[in-house]
Amino acid sequence: MRPLRPAGPLPARPLPAGPSPAGPSPAGPVFSRAAAAEPMGVRTVAGRAVRLSAGGGSPILSAMHRRHLLLASLGAGAASAGLSALLPAAAARAQPAAPPAAAANAGGVIRTHALSLLGEPALPRGFPHWPWVNPDAPKGGEIALTALGSFDSFNPFILRGTAAVGIANLYDRLTRTSADEATTDYGHLAETIELSADRLTIAYELRAGARWHDGRPITAEDVVWTFETLRQHGRPFYRAYWADVTEVKADGPRRVVYRLRTAQNRELPQVIGQMYVLPKHWWEGRDFARPSLDVPLGSGPYRIERFEPSRSLVYRRVEDYWARDLNTMRGTANWDRIRYEYFRDNTIALEAFKAGQIDFRTENVAKEWATAYDFPAVRRGLVKKEELRHEIPTGMQCFAVNLRRPLFQDARVRRALIEVFDFEWMNANLFYGAYTRTKSYFSNSELASRGLPEGREREILEAYRGRVPEALFTEEYRLPVTDGSGNNREGLRRALGLMREAGWTVRERRLVNAQGQHFEFEILLTDPSFERVALPYKESLERLGMAVRVRTVDPAQYQVRMDAFDYDMTIESIGQSLSPGNEQRDYFSCARARENGSQNIAGICDPVIDELVEKVIAAPDRAELVARTRALDRVLLWHNYVVPHWHIQSFRIAYWDKFGRPPRNPRYDLALDSWWVERGREGAIEEGRRAATTGGGGGGQQQ
Repeated sequence: MRPLRPAGPLPARPLPAGPSPAGPSPAGPVFSRAAAAEPMGVRTVAGRAVRLSAGGGSPILSAMHRRHLLLASLGAGAASAGLSALLPAAAARAQPAAPPAAAANAGGVIRTHALSLLGEPALPRGFPHWPWVNPDAPKGGEIALTALGSFDSFNPFILRGTAAVGIANLYDRLTRTSADEATTDYGHLAETIELSADRLTIAYELRAGARWHDGRPITAEDVVWTFETLRQHGRPFYRAYWADVTEVKADGPRRVVYRLRTAQNRELPQVIGQMYVLPKHWWEGRDFARPSLDVPLGSGPYRIERFEPSRSLVYRRVEDYWARDLNTMRGTANWDRIRYEYFRDNTIALEAFKAGQIDFRTENVAKEWATAYDFPAVRRGLVKKEELRHEIPTGMQCFAVNLRRPLFQDARVRRALIEVFDFEWMNANLFYGAYTRTKSYFSNSELASRGLPEGREREILEAYRGRVPEALFTEEYRLPVTDGSGNNREGLRRALGLMREAGWTVRERRLVNAQGQHFEFEILLTDPSFERVALPYKESLERLGMAVRVRTVDPAQYQVRMDAFDYDMTIESIGQSLSPGNEQRDYFSCARARENGSQNIAGICDPVIDELVEKVIAAPDRAELVARTRALDRVLLWHNYVVPHWHIQSFRIAYWDKFGRPPRNPRYDLALDSWWVERGREGAIEEGRRAATTGGGGGGQQQ
């Protein structure tokens, strides 16, 4: 499952992606799907995701995969921590187990402080703080981050409008996901979680001191109203994630009860817990479905201090935040102000960072990482550049075709598109050898299919023999490999043969079918940095006789077109976690292929895949989850729906050296929200910035 969250201050970017080769993706409103990696993009984390941007815009605060969408929408993009993206994280399946501290009564009802899909939670009830934070981190100072594009709304939960980045900072969730565990959520707004013996009822009991910024208590009615409103008016993935919830009701002022359709959907209690809670009383009389720049009321660690539409946004730390001393918050939210500066594209954002206008950035473009960070402030030690390894599944970044277009409905045509894609040349000449080819929708995890199907995976697939490509039983799925010279004659020959089998022939150097229709389409982008990937691919496709246009549009227009499925081919990043679940419906099901705004970008609609998705969601234990996910992965691959890209297993970060940070990072997150400003270092850095950007030659020089 993918965490629904972006927790903590996040970067801005156009996403949702999915994970970037580096993990989730960096920067940007969660719901914009703009980019991915290499610009790589999610996201998207512990199962989160997240969401992707081609540029390296800003930090993320919690690793996030698409599951984080629910929230990612709130936060920002993804290449690091929080972000990522949009739902619950998890890494393994097993009936949620009660920790030793959990109390089970004679009827089998479990009362606990945490839920885990893989054994017992690592931290006991009453744990003092997250293991990776500095609980005594000083508060104060400011961090300046990058956002790309523009914004016209503070409501990231709906399709309309372009939401500002970092909105997750305003709200709280029932639970928070541990960035050090693959599948565990701990009570945050909820002090106690209660599971019935049959796993068909889950109740959350809210903390007595939880309150909105106006001083009013957060109640069970707020939780119920949020759930019903998001399911009715929110983005489509909410309905996909919560499809198995039959009823939600307030059972007193601080107790909310959910009734579930089935006990088979074992991650659902955690998915529910990752929902951000909104204030019912503030929204009364307002149109939730309409984009708005009314400053919203929140309950979280920050509130909006000031903003200038599409230019800048400043969040101010709430001094009397109700959860400031809670174990799920200690050592985090350390900056007094989080400032986002909006830029038209990543090139300008990078120059702003070099000039000292931005404090921190994640870099998703290999060329920039290799060549753009040799400027005076780096050489003088004022700017630090690091690669931090992580254990986040990297999912699938790709060129995705729109199967709703008749042009791409033949699998032989789709395989031809794969045959002419020369990853080896790109990696050597564009990416400085930084990336590994992605060969699975669940890359960098044990969930990826490999070799030939065997054991339990084969048993599952045998039930579909005759309804899936026969070759998957006898051949390993392989992507073409070239010599990297740029002369991909073998690939072109194979592709041309496939196109002929599909009814396309070359006439006057152009592919045409029996009706005389030319094979032509458009690759839609939202980040100019991806043009250096799309243009060489376009040249290869044109050698085959196709007519291909590459079009780059601004993030707002891109999001509108993506939500309406108005594209032929685009770059997509499908973030995965260690415990795939409900989000797979939104990625791959027939129902979501027909619903505007869903994350089924390719328009995949196949009854077998629908059935396999439901099997994944209902997996009773870890072994079965692995087998079912591998079967799903193998079927997806053999249909050749996408042209796989690449991934990397580290965060690439650069920052002005004014920050302190804990001695280690959590396994599944960058955890930027656990950093702080070092007062003793801040003055020297500010003085160094002035010297570097005035007479000193240029932190902002062009490359």
